[in-house]
Amino acid sequence: MDGKIENITEYLIKNNIRPSFQRIKILEYLANNNNHPTADEIFKDVVKEIPMLSKTTVYSTLTLFLEAKILRGLYIEENEIRYDAILFNHGHFKCKKCGKIYDFAVEIDEFKSEGLEKFQIQEKGVYFKGICPKCIENK
Repeated sequence: MDGKIENITEYLIKNNIRPSFQRIKILEYLANNNNHPTADEIFKDVVKEIPMLSKTTVYSTLTLFLEAKILRGLYIEENEIRYDAILFNHGHFKCKKCGKIYDFAVEIDEFKSEGLEKFQIQEKGVYFKGICPKCIENK
């Protein structure tokens, strides 16, 4: 999902996922909000539109999307998974003050990974942590 999805229902069908109303709304939320949300944040926002939505449905839908590779799990902190709808390789910077996660361009394939020649790499990620410019200004 490295751009806008024209038709979420067709996108789900193309990826062998039955397009239930809840799945469509969860993917729509992720496609329209590139804020690297947690499952709880997704639930809190989507439940406003679907009052009968359960956390279990959100978690199982996110797991399904991860398995289908139409969503990436972002493991920038040990105790939480954040979700990223941008599938092309890019890096992430997390501000230690405000907690916001920023995307940035990076040539991941240019990184040297000597010693891994016989390994099968299935996922690549680049994470940085520090203080964002906005928080530096607001000292």
